[in-house]
Amino acid sequence: MLNFLQRIGKSLMFPIATLPAAALLVRLGMEDMLNIPFMTAAGNGILGNLALIFAIGIAMGFAKDGSGAAALAGAIGFLVLDEGIKAINEDINMGVFAGVIAGVVAGMLYNRYHDVKFPEFLSFFGGKRFVPIITSATMVGLAFIFGYLWVYPQYVLNATAEWILNAGELGVGVYGVLNRLLIPVGLHHVMNTLIWFDFGTFTTASGEVVRGEINRFLNGDPAAGYFLAGFFPIMMFGLPGACLAMYAAAKKERKKAVGGMFLSIALTSFITGVTEPIEFSFMFLSPLLYGVHALLTGVSMIVAFMFDIKHGFGFSAGLIDFLLNYNIAQNPLMLIVIGLVMGAIYFVVFYFLIVKLDLKTPGREDEEVMGEESSSTTSGDYDAKAYRYVKALGGPENIDTLDYCTTRLRLQMNDRDQIDEAALKRNGARGVMKMGKNNLQVIVGTSVEFVAEAMKKRIDQGDMSAPEQDEPIKENTKTATRSMTADEFILPVRGRVMPLSDVTDQVFAEGMMGPGFAIDPEEGTFHSPVEGKIVNVFPTKHAIGIEMENGLEILIHVGLDTVQLKGEGFETLVKDGQTVHQGMPILKVDLSYVMKHAPSVVTPIIFTNIDAEEVQLEKEGTFQQGETGVITIK
Repeated sequence: MLNFLQRIGKSLMFPIATLPAAALLVRLGMEDMLNIPFMTAAGNGILGNLALIFAIGIAMGFAKDGSGAAALAGAIGFLVLDEGIKAINEDINMGVFAGVIAGVVAGMLYNRYHDVKFPEFLSFFGGKRFVPIITSATMVGLAFIFGYLWVYPQYVLNATAEWILNAGELGVGVYGVLNRLLIPVGLHHVMNTLIWFDFGTFTTASGEVVRGEINRFLNGDPAAGYFLAGFFPIMMFGLPGACLAMYAAAKKERKKAVGGMFLSIALTSFITGVTEPIEFSFMFLSPLLYGVHALLTGVSMIVAFMFDIKHGFGFSAGLIDFLLNYNIAQNPLMLIVIGLVMGAIYFVVFYFLIVKLDLKTPGREDEEVMGEESSSTTSGDYDAKAYRYVKALGGPENIDTLDYCTTRLRLQMNDRDQIDEAALKRNGARGVMKMGKNNLQVIVGTSVEFVAEAMKKRIDQGDMSAPEQDEPIKENTKTATRSMTADEFILPVRGRVMPLSDVTDQVFAEGMMGPGFAIDPEEGTFHSPVEGKIVNVFPTKHAIGIEMENGLEILIHVGLDTVQLKGEGFETLVKDGQTVHQGMPILKVDLSYVMKHAPSVVTPIIFTNIDAEEVQLEKEGTFQQGETGVITIK
């Protein structure tokens, strides 16, 4: 169920991305701005059809390949469901729920029937063409059910909405706390959808009825804005104050390494209101701090309500939306005062807790003892490591499912309390991430495929006999420092160079795989950045490992979550064991295909066997392939 709800939350991001455009049109068209009524009406055209937009976006998100056929099925499904329900009971209004339901059903039906085959005389209706047909039929049945039964959940939802909207300080406070607490599992988007786009109604001067806190605020509802205002002090001041505290508490020798990251993500939060880079930097390292952050968010919401402040946003509570909607806000300057106070509170509380409790925020992590992976590891070594991993995970009977991507094991555990994290790390795991109640990710490294297959073999056979040469694990240390001058490394592709901390994948951003940088490529041919040897061409072609003569190992990982493409859009130009020269083409990528079917084409470039302190990113910005001086290793 958690995975299912997470998929809904993730799918909601695509239609939610339309909101800034809608909010901008609505705001700019108003009398106090450009006074262009048709522009406001155009923006309301988006806000007034959110249920349909959600149906389309969620269907695409649920479809395994993001197909437009799924999107069409989602739209048709919503229209059938909505009109069918109205024909039964005009008093029923499912709001965005109807779009969510239609999108989920259409996406699931697409995955099930997109390749269905019929006899020759019906073949025209087979494959993807069948998806809208089966979706329509399904929605007819659901329209009948909801047309008679939705009156009961609608009553409960309306009562809940009335309580939240009319509970004053308590209502906004509870919403603020839950909004932050649900971020780790991705369910905050589900709750935000209800508050922002469904709860509450307002009739505009033209007689149009609009729903949801954002829509009502932008259209001049004097009662709207309480559930949005309290986020501005947190996103513009509170979380940047937390960044300053984490920087101040970092170890002296680590300040330089983490300072740039904290400055970047703090400015991002202040200007745009995008807070996930900050929150994920301490969310899993120090859950206590995240709990404090959630409570302080609730406090900010309550204080803003008590000062009768109403403000809103179309994207997020950053400086851009603060200024854009300033003229239609109520008491907006008080948000600056509250924000400065919240920033000071965040700094003092975070710094005190981090230092007093020795919390392992970025820059304060222990120097983890890491197992080293050799490119010459034998199958017996993988079997031995698989044995120790399975044992540390509580045995075969404790592992419900086992899968893997480029660098990590993805597991569902029967009892996650049985795992031995210390043993996993002693055997080479770079980190352990706990998701939900039973989900677990173990960061293994580039040999994950071989380890996972060896683990699957043991699990399938129920074999937990120790390997013949299973020696006791010894504490390993990092390899010796390997230097690299600026000229020994060239940029493998034209694009925008950025710090690794800007990557949206936590494993890469926190350096679990090792230090390095990232590049947003602008062309599809990747070249070898160094003189060396290919030590690993992944079966899914999206990542390549290179080893220099001095033993320095480099991983080029094209895009995020691109393992799911199973090689589509990638063409490798080299093979394992091949010697490569600097500037030699090694991989071709269909960027347009990858952009369409993967979350991002941002490419982390990782040095997998050295410490972070040894790597220095010298340049940021857009550069040509072959650029030197981008990075040095001391």
